[in-house]
Amino acid sequence: MNDNKDHARDTERDDVRGDLRDDVRNGTPDDVRDDVREDVRDDVRGRIDALVAVGRPAEARAVARTALADDGPEAGLFLALARAHMAEDDDDHDDAAERVFREGLDAFPDDIGLLAGYAELCTQSDSMDRPGRHAWGPVLLARLREIAPESAELKRAEAAGSSVSTHARNSASVNRVQSFDAARAFAEAPTPQAAADQAAQWAAAAPRDLRLAVLAETTAALAATGRSWFRLLLYRGVEYRFATGVAVAVLIVLRITVLPAIPYGMAAGVGLLLGLPFLGLRRLLRAARERAADRIAAAVSASASVYEAAPRAEARGDDDAAVGGDRPGAPELPPVPRVTRREYAFAGAGLALLFAVGGTAYAASLEYPRYDIVAHDTFRGLQGFDLREEFDPFRAVSDGELNDSTARVYAAADAAPDAAAEYLVAVTTGDFHEMRESFVDDDRIFPAVTDQDGVVHESWQAETGPHGAWMRCIRYTEAGTGTPRAMCVWGDKGSIGTVLFTAADENHDVVEETARSVGTAFLRPAAD
Repeated sequence: MNDNKDHARDTERDDVRGDLRDDVRNGTPDDVRDDVREDVRDDVRGRIDALVAVGRPAEARAVARTALADDGPEAGLFLALARAHMAEDDDDHDDAAERVFREGLDAFPDDIGLLAGYAELCTQSDSMDRPGRHAWGPVLLARLREIAPESAELKRAEAAGSSVSTHARNSASVNRVQSFDAARAFAEAPTPQAAADQAAQWAAAAPRDLRLAVLAETTAALAATGRSWFRLLLYRGVEYRFATGVAVAVLIVLRITVLPAIPYGMAAGVGLLLGLPFLGLRRLLRAARERAADRIAAAVSASASVYEAAPRAEARGDDDAAVGGDRPGAPELPPVPRVTRREYAFAGAGLALLFAVGGTAYAASLEYPRYDIVAHDTFRGLQGFDLREEFDPFRAVSDGELNDSTARVYAAADAAPDAAAEYLVAVTTGDFHEMRESFVDDDRIFPAVTDQDGVVHESWQAETGPHGAWMRCIRYTEAGTGTPRAMCVWGDKGSIGTVLFTAADENHDVVEETARSVGTAFLRPAAD
């Protein structure tokens, strides 16, 4: 349906052009004829640029080719056609754009628009994939410096290698240009509303310039009441991201060093929470771009209907009906750098922070607490007996990790040889920096109690073991004797231990406290 309307509009435009040629043959003065022709071409070039801006480069190329076929070669049309190819961001279309630039420069060798556009294409091309094209960039820039040393086209072409392409349609480039333009507008204006008013005037003066339309919509949205926080994020986003990174890094370092109880998820949660404002800003910026695209689309549609009556009026010398391109008064916005010095500085600081966190984590992974084992001959009035010759609970521990160990049982001095012991304590120290809480929970340190050992009643994860270690406890009834027992296993990066004792009490707190007291009696922090 829309294609039929566009075809009908183009047919009517061709009829108007035919009438215009008749008027010229019938005696229209040469100066009026030239003015009309230039206005027609301005209108066509503006329509092509607008179609590219709203994401319709194929239509833009069709309009450009039709205009070149009908009206003959013209430098601005060649430039518009080449940019419509470049907008596809595709190697084949870049090759086509190069052919258009060369054809245009063959006809207009000193046109600064074509020279600058071709220089931009060459400078932004990959030196590895297209070495020949890339090498043409300096040659074209040198020619521009000769014929237009102070021109805006030269400045734009020189900055092409280090700036974001305003013709790229990928989201990163579009968002970069939009954010940079709006931040600069707010920084240069005395008030946010003044920045919005100025951008609106520029957009009105160039109704088919997408970049100015986006700037106008963005500044209008951000200048509204209650949007000061979004404006701050816009022109201080780098600092805010760095501060967020610092907060997350501090939490990670605290988790690694002095507060192991803090979960890593807390640091991730803080990072996500502090990043939420950027989601709101992105939504606002995206909505502004959509409104700007609708504005340009409306301008493209309006330009065709305005044109239908204008050529006849121009032929009559009616200045009020001028067609032409955008009205004067709209500036050409400067190039947007890919990376600013401030961003380089904060990127360096961010890398330094990353290395600091990584270094802290690595040092913490190598560091482990040192303990001395106190092997009591008697404990709480009970006689101790060494078990290591008969039972080595640490045989699975590598000799390279183990520093010292002890394994003892304690019973009354006059107890019968087959009497059950009151305590069994096994402790070892060493470099266990790979120790994790899961090692304690999944019976990786000590074997589980089997049916031959007794009947397990319950198992639970204790709050903390000796000296803050991870600990897990179970309650079971010993096979053969029917004695109610409790066993707690603990581990940290410097020690592994287990304590088994008689426990008729079902209170978890009592069991855990007994295990902690026994563990701390056999393990003491080593003297520096």
